[in-house]
Amino acid sequence: MSPVIASVPAGHVYVRHLAPPDGETTVTRLADPRPRADVPDAQWWPPRMLEPGWVDRHADEFDVMHVHFGFDAVSPEDLAEVVGSLRRHGKPLVVTVHDLRNPHHAEPGLHDAQLGVLVRAADAVLTLTAGAAAEIAERWGREALVVPHPHVVEEPRLSQGRVPHAGFVIGVHAKSLRASMDPLPVIEEIVAALPGLPGARLRVDAHTDVMTPGNPRHAVELEPRLRELADDGRIDLHVHDYFTDDELWDYLQSLDVSVLPYRFGTHSGWLEACHDLGTTVLAPDCGYYADQRPCILYAVPGPAPAQSGRGAPPLREALLRAYRDRPSWRADPEQRRRERLEISRVHEQVYAAVLADVAQRGVPCTS
Repeated sequence: MSPVIASVPAGHVYVRHLAPPDGETTVTRLADPRPRADVPDAQWWPPRMLEPGWVDRHADEFDVMHVHFGFDAVSPEDLAEVVGSLRRHGKPLVVTVHDLRNPHHAEPGLHDAQLGVLVRAADAVLTLTAGAAAEIAERWGREALVVPHPHVVEEPRLSQGRVPHAGFVIGVHAKSLRASMDPLPVIEEIVAALPGLPGARLRVDAHTDVMTPGNPRHAVELEPRLRELADDGRIDLHVHDYFTDDELWDYLQSLDVSVLPYRFGTHSGWLEACHDLGTTVLAPDCGYYADQRPCILYAVPGPAPAQSGRGAPPLREALLRAYRDRPSWRADPEQRRRERLEISRVHEQVYAAVLADVAQRGVPCTS
């Protein structure tokens, strides 16, 4: 009988791609409960499974809870209550640590406390890179199984060739400005470097909300400077709402280089998509991006983040390397298929192991 997994969340592309590409799996995942009515257009956030009482009400519907992310606003006390409920009902907890520093939190304290509850209580801990596993061991004394991020882009797009374009296009996407993002210093440094890169141009994308005065998410410093740079012809500015998946893939393949404008972070689904599509990534020297997929690191402009210190060159030098070398690091579709199959099998083994451990003990699981 296949184990039923309460994934937090289930609807995200990362979790969907934990299933093998052929669909033949021994695992069943619960669908995400409908989010609260006061959160418009939400597909899975905030996750109802982490609300106090949910486990007690639904314990007979699943075998293992697997927490990935989405607990940004859940207090450590409520997470501890969820853990207690899982233990009372003999349900193992698996945790995949995607973010050691939450990209939505300006300060690390809350996320550190949340992770502390989850990682200490977990029956199995997974993460995406060896660097993150080493940090988990140092901070909590837990050994994390390293399982790579599966592909993000689906077939047939994963195998389609890139469309040639003129020049050398550098992209910075400001999106809707997570707390981890500080795009303006990155943009200014690239603009200053462009005269030394013949044929290169900088495309800057920003969502409508951050570019609209009066909008609650309006970026009061970024917006006027981007418009000034665009009016001067120094950047190619695109203001729009969220891309659909197809629009995002078109955008990424229109770039030679995508520069991640992060001040802090750990891993990146954006990096995975670029790897799928053959777009070179310049990533900051924080987190574990270079452990995750091939990319070029640059030193974060300004004061060094706590996670940095890898001796990366300034952004201008990293950009020059990308311009000069034109690396080709596109994922092989067949290798991605095999990797995804292996990822799915590893997860099946993890679930079987934690369930066997609970059955052997014959008591609710403990940390």
